[in-house]
Amino acid sequence: MTRLSVNINKIATLRNARGSNIPDVIKSAKDIERFGAQGITVHPRQDERHIRKSDVRELKKVITSELNIEGFPSEDFLQLIEEVRPAQATLVPDAPNVLTSNAGWDTFKHQDFLRDIISRIKSYNVRVSLFMAPDVRLIELARSTGTDRIELYTEDFAKRFSSDKENGIAPYIAAAVKASELGMGINAGHDLSLDNLAYFVRHIQGLMEVSIGHALISDALYFGLENTVQMYLREIKKGKQELP
Repeated sequence: MTRLSVNINKIATLRNARGSNIPDVIKSAKDIERFGAQGITVHPRQDERHIRKSDVRELKKVITSELNIEGFPSEDFLQLIEEVRPAQATLVPDAPNVLTSNAGWDTFKHQDFLRDIISRIKSYNVRVSLFMAPDVRLIELARSTGTDRIELYTEDFAKRFSSDKENGIAPYIAAAVKASELGMGINAGHDLSLDNLAYFVRHIQGLMEVSIGHALISDALYFGLENTVQMYLREIKKGKQELP
């Protein structure tokens, strides 16, 4: 089964634009679960331009599915993970000023750093996933960091989907095979959408979770939130039914 974890950062961005509690981020997360999503993802940043630490603490109290907290493993992020104890911490190599995640980890350069961080997070009984480009060499090195899963960074696949989908998916297939061989779980996220999701799921065997935010929340403006969550779940099911 491939689980759908909905990233609710964009709901928080809309709320913060007016300085009130509309839309209600916590209620939205509970509703998204009720509509069928199997997880909620948040990516708190230091400037709190969307999700706030206070949101994360409140979400932990009410979420009944898996809570996934993404972020760069700074000391304040690690303290939040220790306090909240989500189901999963997804580590991304973001600089503080980036607009959105735009690169995977260099597990050669950051091997020792990641090994220490991951050991610390796992001591909190929290599963760890590393945000990774589909580079087989770096994925091989990811195994020795102690990570439980990798999250394949799918922006390149999404960019190539309309014009060159076969070559676009190829490195992700190879990366997933290698991760499975090494005993790591496989997640994926970034620019997955109603257009490309079923195709991606169809070709990536062993895919455990997709984390989708921007496209899903944007689609909800047209289709409604409940309907949109159901549409994404159907695309995942369609991809699974069409596995080669």
